[in-house]
Amino acid sequence: MTPQRPALSSILDHLAPTRGFILLILSVCIGAGTGLAAVLFIKLIYTIQHFSYTVLPELVPQLGYGVFFIVPIIGSLLVGPLILFAQEAKGHGVPEVMRALIVNGGRIRARVAAAKILASALCIGTGGSAGREGPIVQVGSALGSTIGQVLRLSDERIRNLVACGAAAGIAATFNAPIAGVVFAIEVLMSGLQVRSFGNVVIASVSSAVVSRIFLGDRPAFDVPAYTMDSPISIIFYLILGLIAALVGIGFIRMLNRAEIIFDSWKFPQIFKPAIGAALLGVTGFIYMHFPALSQSRHMPQMYGSGFHYIEGVLQGNVAWWILAALVILKPLATSFTLGSGNSGGVFAPSLFTGAMLGGALGHFFETMFPGVAGTSGAYALVGMAALFSATARAPLTAMLIVFEMSNDYHLILPLMVAGVTASYFAQWLHPESIYTIKLAKRGIRFFEGRDMDIMQGVQVKEVMRKNPVTVHRDQSIHDVMALFQETNLLGFPVLADNYKLFGIVTLQDIHRAQAQDNFDASTMTAADIATESPITVFPDEPIWQAIRKMSPRDLARLPVVSRTDASTLVGTISRSDILRAYDVGVVRKQRGKMTEDQTELRKATENGFVEFVLTEGDRCNRAKVKDLPLPETVNLVSIQRGNRVIIPRGSTQLVSGDVVTVFGRLEDIHDLKDLLNSCPIPQQDEDEHNL
Repeated sequence: MTPQRPALSSILDHLAPTRGFILLILSVCIGAGTGLAAVLFIKLIYTIQHFSYTVLPELVPQLGYGVFFIVPIIGSLLVGPLILFAQEAKGHGVPEVMRALIVNGGRIRARVAAAKILASALCIGTGGSAGREGPIVQVGSALGSTIGQVLRLSDERIRNLVACGAAAGIAATFNAPIAGVVFAIEVLMSGLQVRSFGNVVIASVSSAVVSRIFLGDRPAFDVPAYTMDSPISIIFYLILGLIAALVGIGFIRMLNRAEIIFDSWKFPQIFKPAIGAALLGVTGFIYMHFPALSQSRHMPQMYGSGFHYIEGVLQGNVAWWILAALVILKPLATSFTLGSGNSGGVFAPSLFTGAMLGGALGHFFETMFPGVAGTSGAYALVGMAALFSATARAPLTAMLIVFEMSNDYHLILPLMVAGVTASYFAQWLHPESIYTIKLAKRGIRFFEGRDMDIMQGVQVKEVMRKNPVTVHRDQSIHDVMALFQETNLLGFPVLADNYKLFGIVTLQDIHRAQAQDNFDASTMTAADIATESPITVFPDEPIWQAIRKMSPRDLARLPVVSRTDASTLVGTISRSDILRAYDVGVVRKQRGKMTEDQTELRKATENGFVEFVLTEGDRCNRAKVKDLPLPETVNLVSIQRGNRVIIPRGSTQLVSGDVVTVFGRLEDIHDLKDLLNSCPIPQQDEDEHNL
């Protein structure tokens, strides 16, 4: 039975609007929808927080400081079932969006939005140390993805709508539309894509407008107008950037360690968030017993997003020892909260920790170098951008969000110096960011928006052009120009005698030659303008190697040469072939058929996949699967028969030419084919090809 197409998709096909118009309408809808979700989310957090730490202590005054221990646990017990309902709601959200963009074509389940809002509101409202931006980014992305899937748009457009939702989430949460756009481009899309830029801007603006209607149009923080008191102070901001990189790496590792401990702990997942909340509660309970540290009777400063406390730090009204303590306590509290499986973001904790670090260092510089260093509040402001740059590797986003949240553009030079320094120094010391480290643990390592592991899993020979159009070195330029016109290709390998590679000629070489005064298309040959000894790639190399060789000079194509004779041309590979290879790799990865010799990053020490081809002479040819003498540690996964992939059953018969894939303990399947050939010769079966 043919599935019915969704009504909206059918209407869209019937009307056939222009690409720009439909994406414009969808961007506005996603932005407005995300803005409304952000307003609902923020008000829900405030409502839960007001009840938890204002109403409840008045109703049950006997709790005393125990409320800071009990309330987070209660909130986390309610979060546990929501995480089971939608696993993507666990943690800080942005890595899940990145994974959907890279691996799943931008597809996110619709249920994630509802689960994420409720789980994060319960977590943050009851004191969980997390931010509200990660959940809203995930909610906006889920909204964009759902609309794209309902309308049956292409993967590229779904990814664009996901980026629109993410930008709208940042814009609505922080009242920062410019930073929302840059966050989507810098963190999620891994670079500027002009075709997507306009839609992301529209979604971000729409979301900010809706948010301002309900939440007001004022900066997140009321900050004095800081300026650089002396050019020498730029050195102090440089030092702040270096120290922020170290603190940021510590934050990343602390959170990662907490996630590893809780994930490997054999304990019901539904109760793990409550254990993390108990650890947070112990920290908050002890903290509140030190009057020299705690200046608030409402709730510990490291609870929640902490924005209510940052403003006092930016104004320079907090003692340095409190700031120094919170530099450690905030990442610790966040690790307890998110590492155990609670729901929330890491954006706000990074900004909070950066403000504490900058304020503490600002006090030191102000004391040691009065009249030169400036005030501590300025360093707190710059510290926010520096630490987020270190953790997220997004210095431009960090600078812009601090601009928009403080409405202060006077510290542009310190922000640039500290942010870029922190980002590059942290990248040098610790390649993974706070977002990508979670993906790396799942085997997803990407570069410029592409999964590097997938590129390792597809070899050049699988997608190269085996019979490329070539020219001989002695052909005239006139013939080469005619060949360009006939084929619409942009480059050809140039061959010497015996099909030996001489070089490569491109349309750019033709244009360069035409600009010369002595150019003569009838007398000059391909050898006169070709690039000799070009960069080459071998057929058995992974696609990732081809990308690395193309990148330094931005080459569009590479000749593929024989491994045994580097002068023998066997094909070519171009950028379009690489894009096709990526699609092949995604399908292969989703099918779970990445073999051990194809993917070094997936290689296991004990278990793995092995493929072999049955021949007519094999004794197991025409044998039924149920009769095969397979060891208990080996499982027959699939059979590739022509263009079909067969999931084997007991009655399935093997035939000559089948590509058989098995999975199991490598030492047991090392001699598997010999073992299968020891099975009895099967009797002829009239239905041997029936499944």
